[in-house]
Amino acid sequence: MDLLIAQINTDLRSSDALRQSSALLQALQQCAAGRDVSALARTAATEILSAPSSAVCKRLALDLLRALPLPPDLLDPLLLTSLRSDLSFPDPDVAASSIASFPSLPSHLLPSLLSSAQADIAAALSSPAESLRLAAVTSLSSLLPRDDLALMCSTNPSLMAHATTWWGRLAELALDSADAVSAGAFEALARLFQELEGRRMSRLAGDKLVDGEGALAVRAQWAADAIDFIWSRRNMLIARTMVMPVESFRVTVYPLVHAAKMVASGVVNTLRRIAKPGDTTIADSVESSAEKLVGVSDIVSHLLPFLSSLDPPLVFEVGINMLALADVPGGKPEWASAAIIAILTLWDRQEFSSMRETIVRAVATNLHLLDLGMQVSLFKRLLQMVRNLRAESDRMHALACICRTALCVDLFAKESVRRGQKPVPGTDVISLFEDVRVKEDLNSVTSKNLFREELVASLVESCFQLSLPLPELKNSGTESRVIGALAYGTGYGALNWTEPALDVVEVCRPCVLWDCNGRTYAIDCYLKLLVRLCHIYDTRGGVKTIKAGASQDQILNETRLRNLQLQLIRDLREVHTPRISSRLIWAISEHFDLEGLDPLLADDPEDPLNIIISNMHKILFNTDSSATTSNRIQDVQAVLICAQRLGARNARAGQLLSKELEEFRASTSADSVTKHQSRYVLQVIKYVTNHPDNRWVGVGDATGDYPFSHHKLTVQFSEASAAQDRKLEGLVHKAIRELWRPNPSQLTLLQTKGIGALHKELPKACTLTGSCDPCYIEAYHLADPTDGRITLHLKILNLTELELNRVDIRVGLSGALYYMDGFSRTVRHLRNLVSQCLEQTVTMGFVSCSQIDCVQQEINMDPVQSSVTVGVSHFERCSLWVQVLYYPFYGSGGSADYEGDYAEEDSQMMRQKRSLRPELGEPVVLRCQPYKIPLAELLLPLECSPVEYFRLWPSLPAMVECTGTYTYEGSGFKATAAQQYDSSPFLSGLKSISSKPFHQVCSHFIRTVAGFQLCYAAKTWFGGFVGMMIFGASEVSRNVDLGDETTTMICKFVVRASDESITREIESNLQGWLDDITDGAVEYMPEDEVKSAAAERLKISMERIALLKAAKPKAPPAKTEQEEEEERKQSEELDGFGNPKGPSTLSKLTAEEAEHRALQAAVLQEWHQLCKEKALKAQ
Repeated sequence: MDLLIAQINTDLRSSDALRQSSALLQALQQCAAGRDVSALARTAATEILSAPSSAVCKRLALDLLRALPLPPDLLDPLLLTSLRSDLSFPDPDVAASSIASFPSLPSHLLPSLLSSAQADIAAALSSPAESLRLAAVTSLSSLLPRDDLALMCSTNPSLMAHATTWWGRLAELALDSADAVSAGAFEALARLFQELEGRRMSRLAGDKLVDGEGALAVRAQWAADAIDFIWSRRNMLIARTMVMPVESFRVTVYPLVHAAKMVASGVVNTLRRIAKPGDTTIADSVESSAEKLVGVSDIVSHLLPFLSSLDPPLVFEVGINMLALADVPGGKPEWASAAIIAILTLWDRQEFSSMRETIVRAVATNLHLLDLGMQVSLFKRLLQMVRNLRAESDRMHALACICRTALCVDLFAKESVRRGQKPVPGTDVISLFEDVRVKEDLNSVTSKNLFREELVASLVESCFQLSLPLPELKNSGTESRVIGALAYGTGYGALNWTEPALDVVEVCRPCVLWDCNGRTYAIDCYLKLLVRLCHIYDTRGGVKTIKAGASQDQILNETRLRNLQLQLIRDLREVHTPRISSRLIWAISEHFDLEGLDPLLADDPEDPLNIIISNMHKILFNTDSSATTSNRIQDVQAVLICAQRLGARNARAGQLLSKELEEFRASTSADSVTKHQSRYVLQVIKYVTNHPDNRWVGVGDATGDYPFSHHKLTVQFSEASAAQDRKLEGLVHKAIRELWRPNPSQLTLLQTKGIGALHKELPKACTLTGSCDPCYIEAYHLADPTDGRITLHLKILNLTELELNRVDIRVGLSGALYYMDGFSRTVRHLRNLVSQCLEQTVTMGFVSCSQIDCVQQEINMDPVQSSVTVGVSHFERCSLWVQVLYYPFYGSGGSADYEGDYAEEDSQMMRQKRSLRPELGEPVVLRCQPYKIPLAELLLPLECSPVEYFRLWPSLPAMVECTGTYTYEGSGFKATAAQQYDSSPFLSGLKSISSKPFHQVCSHFIRTVAGFQLCYAAKTWFGGFVGMMIFGASEVSRNVDLGDETTTMICKFVVRASDESITREIESNLQGWLDDITDGAVEYMPEDEVKSAAAERLKISMERIALLKAAKPKAPPAKTEQEEEEERKQSEELDGFGNPKGPSTLSKLTAEEAEHRALQAAVLQEWHQLCKEKALKAQ
């Protein structure tokens, strides 16, 4: 390889244009093959670009430099001057190659280059040569939408003016006579709109991270101007797109549709307000509603014929954009139906089979735009399409959309019938899921298909979402029609959501018979909804009557629920797994109307009570089932609780269950715990039988809660069914949450909350240098967990009296960070650094960019910004190591400038003079302290309920513990007894955790002993779960000065994680972990110090006790026998308080027992008072 590079270098230094072009082609081939040819960059720049050469060679050299990481010395004014001179080269191909190189240049070089070349760029955009216009359009379309250029324009008015002019010219070039140029201009406008709406370009290009308010205003102005141009010239643009080739037509669809949608929905006015926040002259509506509707209809009429195209990507692009137009005010369902039918025709196209997930997602997401009849007709076909999807996330999202659509259709149709409209057949939930294959799946006992479990879980979770308050939408959008339909169906009754829920529990009833190989998530969801409905309709009290004030709908719903309960009781005999059988018995017996049973059928085996008790008998005496089908401890406990409540509610049930429990106690199937519990239940049933008015002893009111879950309380071994249940639960919850409660987009936040919604507070900066160092450097970082990026900002100040002609900033990495190009460090070269603040940026992410940049910093220039992209591979401590090298004697050698004329000098002499470089001299190296990325920055808060947290906690395999201490002012009791205990001073050391990426699951405070327990949940950027519990107890310090009491809080930090590598990384530096989460407020205490401190406290306590024992009073003189006899008689007649002795119930307790009981009573009293305060605060 070295020989090849040497040969190419030799050919490049020759004056033969043919040899130079062949060498450049060979270098491009090697670069395309993935080989490192960086050594050729300097030769190509000096021998081709900076010297007279042919147009072909210049173009090839520019292409080669674009593909290579540029060395720092090539980014000096010599290279920039050559790029500037090539812009005005007579050959348009050379000028095109020069302008095409702009997007590959570092960010900090762009302002000066674009400002100086603005006349040439304008000339290129208006050039008669099509290739030059196309290159200018392509280069600007890649450059102008970028984050870094928008940030520069927000602080550089002249660059902003040039960029605005170029955007206007790009919009005009959409009407260019050349098809390629017109398509490139349309694509540039599409990139601008996508960047503002979805930020797709930034994540791909990786140019910058944090978008400021100024950059947002800049983009909003560009987008508003482009939308105004497209809307005003829409007829001309439509006519221009009609004469374009079919393969180029697809890129013209999105800009037209997006501009029409922004105008019709009024969002363009929001963009104008963002661009000019203080301008009050912006009108709410520029055009009338009729003009908007006509304009949108014209664009739809323009796109409609292309739905029958033979090009599948074109059909899909047109269909998706027509769906977007159908959702704007004035949109018609016919537009949506035509688009969806065209998209569905692609399902059977073989060449479009790889996009099936996209087709289903598009149709399911926009199904609500159709009219009621069209939704019903498409429902069953769409259900089968979803069933055949391979990707789980797409399948779950489509299922969530289908289930929400089913509830919307059912509610909307029923409310329309109530208002006197004609009913539409097949709109109820039962009819919508009346499909042969779906029914086969639901009624099959041992089917291996997971789709039925996903369907049941999605239906039930959608019903629960429907029971919650609907989200408020202040602007029209894709979700507005859905929320409107749901509000239309549920707005006139708080329990209207229970009607489709009743259909859901009837459709999913066969799920209790399934054998799912130990999986229970779908069945638990179903039983949870059933219990909730039974509690709402109070089925324990039987079916209400009209005389009791019940409505016809209530009587009908309660009758349906009772019939469903009877059917489920009959299904108990066919339930094969004891785990499901016990849960079904609990769900039914808790809410079943026992008083409504016919006493004449008491001996009938088909009597519901007899069926329940016979199945309880099976569970109590079942000892042969495997661990996947039964959880015997839990099953027996559930059955015993059901026996107590059934026996307390009904006399006949009490008699039958007493026999069963007596038999169970006497059998070998019962262990000691269940025997004692059976004895207790028998006593309760016996008491209630003798005292019928005191049934509350054995049974309470139904709460509507379902206490069972697929989570295992203790997982001692890996269980596949539990893992599959957790995975399914996560997928379903994520899809439901994204659909029903989506996170607002950037534009939605701006419309609802204004520009302040995107304001980000800069973190606290830390200094990396010492007080006497010649350069002052401070740094802070910003994290973007969405894309896995961290941005390190450096501010550098020259504190010397000299102007530093050259300063190198080297940034090295350690830990899990890596550069995408494989280098171990990056270099920044600063020139002419005077005593001013210079800001530059180092970015960590997953997209590569140039490895080495060079900065030409002039006096009185604004701070220069640049970026370096690296990746974070895993959860590990990361550091960035900064070195500053400055050259006091830089430039003392030969001159780098050459003003000779090419025609009068020999070419070889000219190359030698141009190769002169100023001498660097000896550098002065300043090594800064490393900038450590806190380990907590690689975490994200994970919201979960306390029940889920405590169920998951024991199953986490990796654990690490440590002890930390901090001091606070005041006594522990007074601090914890404050009314606002959440902000008590005794938690002062842990205050900063609230700003860290942790979700506080729950907290417990015991104020008598100034103790607490805090529970936090988080996940890593890479998916690992991290749970942390903090146990605290305070101690009064011995050194108290001037009456100010200082108390020490001793905290026990327990961290459990799903992966051992997480806890290993935390355990490697426990003090660093405590500093990360508490900002240095807690000091780590090693275990040996904890033990020695405890031993010291015990020793002090023992010494005090010994002193008290030693300080006994002197023994009194001996008494006579007569005095002792009198005292004995008096003590027999009096009790311990000096009163005459009588009947007493006082027990004789030791001092330790009395103290223990008093402490228990105090703790209970404090907890009771704490619960009362919480209840009052909640009210």
